[in-house]
Amino acid sequence: MMRTIHLIMIGAFVFLHAGGGVAGAFHPDIYHPRVPAELLEKLQDMDSPYPATPERIEAGRKIYFGKGLCVTCHSNDGKGVKLPGHSPRDFTDPKWQEIRTDGEMMWVLRNGSPGTGMPVRVGKVISEEEGWSVIHFIRTFNKSQ
Repeated sequence: MMRTIHLIMIGAFVFLHAGGGVAGAFHPDIYHPRVPAELLEKLQDMDSPYPATPERIEAGRKIYFGKGLCVTCHSNDGKGVKLPGHSPRDFTDPKWQEIRTDGEMMWVLRNGSPGTGMPVRVGKVISEEEGWSVIHFIRTFNKSQ
């Protein structure tokens, strides 16, 4: 019995410290980009191919609160639900809004956010066009604009 417990503890340690869990991949700086360094410059130059019209923002709002399930972690007000480990982004943070580009947000919607609970959304739950609409809606949480 002790051998089994010991093996489980070793396995848990290896899992967490090899990047297999949130603790092993925690991002201490909330402003650090989540995209791979080799893609960052390209994604920082990428803008939404769709204009931020009231209709598109409203479509993004419906997806955020509906099938996109964004509200589950990012909350009604965009501040994010406090979770152990790595809490979801606070979309009301003016600094975060200023430094994160649309291209970076789309990458996260397509790939999830490694080291966090953010799952893949575009291609699994919503379309790419719907993703751009969500990004336009997320921008409305920025009260400093």
